[in-house]
Amino acid sequence: MNRPAWTPRQSVAQECARRGPAQVVDGCVALLEGREVDGELVLALGGAPARWAVAGGEGGPDYWLRVWAARGLLYVWDDSATPAVLAALSDEAWRVREMAAKVVARHRLGDALPAVAARADDPVARVRAAAERAVVRLTNDRA
Repeated sequence: MNRPAWTPRQSVAQECARRGPAQVVDGCVALLEGREVDGELVLALGGAPARWAVAGGEGGPDYWLRVWAARGLLYVWDDSATPAVLAALSDEAWRVREMAAKVVARHRLGDALPAVAARADDPVARVRAAAERAVVRLTNDRA
């Protein structure tokens, strides 16, 4: 399963070309919800660091799967993913919360405003900063 060294955006675009955007979004949602997906999608979303998750070996905590899934939603989107992103704003792993806030900002998910605003008191500075950017984007940026 050797993959070229693509950026996450390029890898998601390649995976969308291979299986279709709707399937990639569905896979990202499945991972955010803690469900299993095929190894090729995990590698497309996580790149080389995801090999441990596919091979079943040691290498990282499972929350990375949710981080990679949320990151994938930065580059491919469908409104059907909104509930999973809203739930991810309250994930136990701060990296997932941070990435979910970035998704909210990127796709201007107005329904997420209360949930992302609630992250203003998150114990992790990076989550607070991402949430603040999302709130600004949702409330002030009309471009």
